[in-house]
Amino acid sequence: MKKLFIFLLLFLVVGAWLGQMMVQDPGYVLLAYKQTTIETSLWVLLLLLIIGFALGHWLLNLISGIRVPGARVRDWQSRRNQRISQRKSLKGMVALSEGNWWKAQRYLSQAAERSDLPAINYLAAARAAHEQGDSSGTDALLNKARSATPQAEVAIGLTQAQFQLERGQLEPCLANLLNLRRQAPKNTQVLRLLQQVYLRLEDWLALIQLMPELKRQGVLNDTQLAELEQQCHLQRLEQSLTTLPTEADDQEKLRTLSRSWQAVPQHLLRDPALIGRYTDLMRQIGAEAEAEEVLLDLIKRKWDIGLVEAYGTLAGKDPQKQLNIAKGWQKKHPDCAELELTLGRLSMRNELWGQAISHFERSFELDPRVETFSELQRLLQHLGETERAAQLMQANFGRVAPQLPALPLPQGSGN
Repeated sequence: MKKLFIFLLLFLVVGAWLGQMMVQDPGYVLLAYKQTTIETSLWVLLLLLIIGFALGHWLLNLISGIRVPGARVRDWQSRRNQRISQRKSLKGMVALSEGNWWKAQRYLSQAAERSDLPAINYLAAARAAHEQGDSSGTDALLNKARSATPQAEVAIGLTQAQFQLERGQLEPCLANLLNLRRQAPKNTQVLRLLQQVYLRLEDWLALIQLMPELKRQGVLNDTQLAELEQQCHLQRLEQSLTTLPTEADDQEKLRTLSRSWQAVPQHLLRDPALIGRYTDLMRQIGAEAEAEEVLLDLIKRKWDIGLVEAYGTLAGKDPQKQLNIAKGWQKKHPDCAELELTLGRLSMRNELWGQAISHFERSFELDPRVETFSELQRLLQHLGETERAAQLMQANFGRVAPQLPALPLPQGSGN
């Protein structure tokens, strides 16, 4: 109240002072422009300026007031669109999780049209269309996602590649993934899908070339990489003969198979599965002597019981020389069951039946394997030593037969 009183008092004092000044000396102002002149007092001019300023200020406020309702309308419309988009997105995602594909596609597509992040809705809608088997609808929604968010090309391309892979469209999927790999060479999902496509296409060479990158980016662990590498080289050995024309002779088959074997990395040359398949294929084309030389070279470099056992399955150029070489290994490896099995087989190739029996028995003593037992049984049966074979079976049945459950058995020879 005091402040208002002081303000009114000052206003009256200042007003009285200005009134007295206007009466004492009104002042004189002359404005001239070309032939036009305006004469007035100083105080009138000041009053006109104050009134003009007030009118200008009022007009600016009026114009601003006209604009504000438009902005408010636009802001209201934006909030309304956002609420509708959120509501439809929620309904669409619920329908998608429930497997209601048609409803999910409809809600998510509608939500995308009003959303600030339309690519997310379009991708989810594309998944719903894909689940309905609607390829054209899926592609159309993915293209809308690209148009709405060009910077998400890798994510959209990966989604499309996944759909193509699920549809079995392997060639378009591969082209898509190769393009994505140029854009994002270290993307693990691109590499993972590439691996799956190559597997489906049985492109073993491309897979072998991709494996270093799979390892660098941690797409597969060491065990998975080892299994994949083994599978690739096994399949390449298989394909080396199946892709040849039917009129190819044995020499051409041998050269082709040898090239595939030479492409096997050093650390896989002692892999039992690879060695076994390689020797089988060499045997099929009548090239056991060449396979023997390869195995012998590997064994000389590094002793390996898998190679030693495979060596005994091959018919070399000189069976006696082959047996002598294997006997030479006994000095350093006197208690090796695999070597004894090989010596038994090579003795049979040289028709040294007594030596073969001794080696098989020694091998079975060191390691009671079914394979060794079967070799010994077969040889005894063909030598006519059926009683000895029966005694052997009776004495060692429990060691080679699978563990059977305890069941009641008949007593004696009764019914």
